[in-house]
Parts: sequence; structure tokens; C-alpha cells
Amino acid sequence: MPSTMQAAVYYGSRDIRIEEVPTPVPGVGEALVKVLRSGICGTDAAEWTAGPKTFPVHRRHPHSGHLGPIIPGHEFVGEIIEADPSSGLVAGTLVASGAGVWCGACRRCAEGRTNQCTRYRTLGLNVHGGMAEYVAVPTKTLRPLPTGLSVDHAGLAQPLAVGIHAARRAGARDGDRVAVIGAGAIGSFVLAGLRYLGDFDITVIDFPGGRLDRATRLGADRTLVASQGLAAEIADALGTKPDVVIEASGAPGQLATALEMVVDGGRVQAVGIPKQMPALDLHSMIFREITLDTTLAHVCDTDLPAALDILAAAPNLGDEFAESPVGLTELGASLDRLAAGKVDGKVLISPSGR
Repeated sequence: MPSTMQAAVYYGSRDIRIEEVPTPVPGVGEALVKVLRSGICGTDAAEWTAGPKTFPVHRRHPHSGHLGPIIPGHEFVGEIIEADPSSGLVAGTLVASGAGVWCGACRRCAEGRTNQCTRYRTLGLNVHGGMAEYVAVPTKTLRPLPTGLSVDHAGLAQPLAVGIHAARRAGARDGDRVAVIGAGAIGSFVLAGLRYLGDFDITVIDFPGGRLDRATRLGADRTLVASQGLAAEIADALGTKPDVVIEASGAPGQLATALEMVVDGGRVQAVGIPKQMPALDLHSMIFREITLDTTLAHVCDTDLPAALDILAAAPNLGDEFAESPVGLTELGASLDRLAAGKVDGKVLISPSGR
């Protein structure tokens, strides 16, 4: 095992450097993983352009800000090099990481809501992550890849788990009419989660183009083009208002649109993170008894295995998103593309060159 490795090190806004750093040594309950694919997401792009304080909800540091130079990467898959024997993981096993680490002892962990653990931390956001040749990972966050699942497709497992968690928390019941606002990556993963969880009539809404075409291929019953009169249009298309509306775009005004769109007594799920404080009509919400819920991250023990099952059973989902992997030196340019809205799939970095 080499004593040093190549890693992308984040220092601040538009400052990521490819450096030679010490290879991590796994501790008790950890595994050393050779990283084969590491994805980037909207959080990475936002921190690339605006710095770490843009998303304090990710608890990069318990007292705001971050810990200084950090290796990013919270969406990664790789190969076990060595692992704590009690984990049952052996060298050579291909694994996906859920990235979020929970204590297992607090009230939320006892409830099974490990993503709300009082000591929750995320690899790549709070501690060093997978944008490097090797990473030390708590074994409880790792799941073996199903036989035959490629590492490119498995690189989607963590963000897909986030979509599945959002779909679970939306509370839709079989037969419900569900509308998803936003057909980008997260909206598409929510769609995949809905299709996995139950029998729903699903409408996906976005601007005209390839995203709506993709939503149809991924199982949407219908698509609608976003417009000023969207609430009336979807009611006309369905013959009634949707029972559940999931706002997955984070675009200005869309949470208010979701609340206007949903049936009286229905549910709205906020998934997309708005850049500005949204204005909501609480008077209407109260008198119509609308339930507004939120979601964050995923529950590793339930959502990550489900994501791997979906990817193994539906290779078309992986084909829709997984781009050809690029090297660490292209990380900055890839973040620029993502921040500019020029990425429709999922950028995958190959830190180890495989």
C-alpha cells in the first residue's frame, strides 16, 4: 500500500487542488476503500462557487464554517482493500458508501431516523471523503454491490438513495395521484423511488426538452410543461388536483406553486433547496389543511440497499445518468459545468484511474 495518494483538496470557493497526501489508515470499525468512482452533486457545485457556508444544514462543522482543507466526495463506490474483520467485508469486495455516519445511540437513531442523528457527519462534507485514490470509511455505511452491477451505475446509488428517502417521506398511498416538479437528477431519482415503492399515477413537470423525455422513459405516466397556469392545467389533465406534490427543483416560486396545485387535505413534499426564502400562503395552507413536509439525505440501512436493488434491476436508469468517468484533474471544469446547468446526467470522477 503506498504511503501517499492523489486527492482533490478543497480550500474554498473555486479553490480545489490536486495534491499528494498521506494514504489514510482505517481505524476500528472502518475499511480502507480504493475509490473507483466519485460523483459530484449540486451541493458540491454550490460550495465550489460560493463557499462552504452556503449549506450550513450539512453541518460541515458544528460551529459553522468548515474544518479547513478537506477532501470532498460523498457519492462514491470502490473496492475494499482491508476492513475491520467484524464487518464481514473482505478484500476485493466492491462496495457503495452511504457517506452519512450516525452514532446509533441518540433518540433519532433509536427511531431509525439515522439521517437526523445528533452527531451526524458526512464523508466529504464534515470529514475527508471519496475524491481521492483511497478513503477510510466506517463499515456500517458500506453495502456490497449486487452481482453484475457496474461501478459506473453504482456511482448513482447514494443520490438515488436520497430520492428514495424523499419518496418515502412524501407519504403517497397506492392509487394516489403524485406530481413531481423538476425532472433533473434529484427529481428523476424521486420518480424512480416512487416507482419502486408503490402504485401511483405520476406526473412530472419541467421545461420542454430532454428532461421530460427522460421522465417518460423512466416511467412517468405523463409529463407537463411548466407554465404560469400549471395548477389549472394539471387539474384538467387529471380530472382533479394531485393528492401529493413533490417539489424537487428548488426553483424560485415552485414551492408556492406546489401548495396551490395540491388537493385540499393533500401533502406537499419539499425536496429542492431554494436559494432564497420562499413566500408561502400560510392562510390558504391552514384553511385547506395542507401537510407540508421536508426531507434530507437518506437512511443508509433502508435507502441505500433499495437504491442498489433498483440500479441492478433497471440498468436503463444507470444508462440515463452515468457519464463516462473523468480524472481528478478535470474536477474543477466538471464543477463549473454543473454550476452552469450544463450537466443533465451524473459526472463521475475516477480517482484511481480505473
